Amino acid sequence: MSETGQRSSSIAVLLPYLRRYSRALTGSQDSGDAYAVATLEAILEDGSVFDNAPSPKVGVFKMFHSIWTSSGAPIAVDESGLKARAQSHLENLTANTREALLLNTIEDFTFPEIAAIMNIDQAEAEHLIGVARQEMMQSVAGRVMIIEDEPIIAEDLRDIITGLGHEVTGIARTRTEAVALSAKHRPDLIMADIQLADNSSGIDAVNDILREMSQVPVIFVTAFPERLLTGDKPEPAFLIAKPYRDDQVQSAVSQAMFFASTQTLKV
Repeated sequence: MSETGQRSSSIAVLLPYLRRYSRALTGSQDSGDAYAVATLEAILEDGSVFDNAPSPKVGVFKMFHSIWTSSGAPIAVDESGLKARAQSHLENLTANTREALLLNTIEDFTFPEIAAIMNIDQAEAEHLIGVARQEMMQSVAGRVMIIEDEPIIAEDLRDIITGLGHEVTGIARTRTEAVALSAKHRPDLIMADIQLADNSSGIDAVNDILREMSQVPVIFVTAFPERLLTGDKPEPAFLIAKPYRDDQVQSAVSQAMFFASTQTLKV
């Protein structure tokens, strides 16, 4: 296999994770995937950053950050201005903190790897993550609805969410329960599993809810996140992989709370 072919194969494996990260930063599938595509095009044009990185994953994310920072690190803004509230919150955050936190908690990069990706030293990477935890988890509080059929997981998510200062409006185990709960207590954020107790779909439940209240961010929790990161159809901006860690949930909830809307997921 040629050098270009080997590089392309390495990147293809990492693309779902780049999409996940990019969507979380922008709050949008379309905007996030656009940055992912720009990253791939940049690597194909000049592979030196990728080839000289400590690992293929660090190389891909390092190239992404070069493009991200040069563009001013914007979030997605739609025509109706639904992201205005998010932009207002983000302007109050210390620069580069969200990026460092997501790289660490969602993508599992180490401090040295984050330093290499962001072109900073390790001490600054650690500092940024500490600042991010403090700023983001104190800046927005809201009402969260949980759609999860496993009682232990549901209660664990409740504990993590309430520990961040948010209110949990309730726990739904089926599509029908989820729709009824959302109508009774309108949430500011929905956290949804994919497979529910009666074999109904958490995706269908979310679609039902978003038809009535479109401006609600959603975090999907799934054991197979790569299936929702293909870019071939409308997909969620926020994903947590099972099994998850507490800090991953904390980071995802804090990120999602910044955004006033989410795209409907249809599969």
